[in-house]
Amino acid sequence: MNDLNSFFLNGWDHIVDIRAYDHLLFVMTLCAAFKLGQWKQVLVIITAFTIGHSATLVLSALDIIPANAKLIDTLIPFTIMLTAVANVIEYDRLGKFSSARIKYGIALVFGLIHGLAFASNFKFMLFQDSILMPLFLFNLGIEVGQLFIVLLFMLSLWVYTRFIGGAHFKWNLFVSGGGFGIAATIFLNAIYGS
Repeated sequence: MNDLNSFFLNGWDHIVDIRAYDHLLFVMTLCAAFKLGQWKQVLVIITAFTIGHSATLVLSALDIIPANAKLIDTLIPFTIMLTAVANVIEYDRLGKFSSARIKYGIALVFGLIHGLAFASNFKFMLFQDSILMPLFLFNLGIEVGQLFIVLLFMLSLWVYTRFIGGAHFKWNLFVSGGGFGIAATIFLNAIYGS
């Protein structure tokens, strides 16, 4: 597992693997409030999330901050639930998501939490003295996978609005509501599950 290419592939797999659906769910819920014409804002928000989880990934991989698996498994679905609620509240109050700076801040802070989950996967793979290049490649794999998911998500939104004629408001409600429901199940399972 010490082949450098494997770090990139494991980062990619950590995002696009259907078993990592909590991260997929967060990225999709995070993007749900944005319309196709707001693709620049989507890139900024994904970058904010990246900065957050990259910082925690580095700090945790260097053993500067501890990772508590039970706490992480509880906080990640909670971040999805809060993001979904923020999406719906903004639409209900303003008719569109206009407080992009708040959304960027949410993505940055929640990225810090998600980075702890990435770190546990990364530490498991690390068998080298130098972590700089493996850390970079693992994070790059995560980012490429994340951008791939965002591209598929936005393509789905394009098909929905262009060919089905669906309203973005309904798209946001559907994705945010689905994200909240699935995350609530994960959250309750993390608290009360075995």
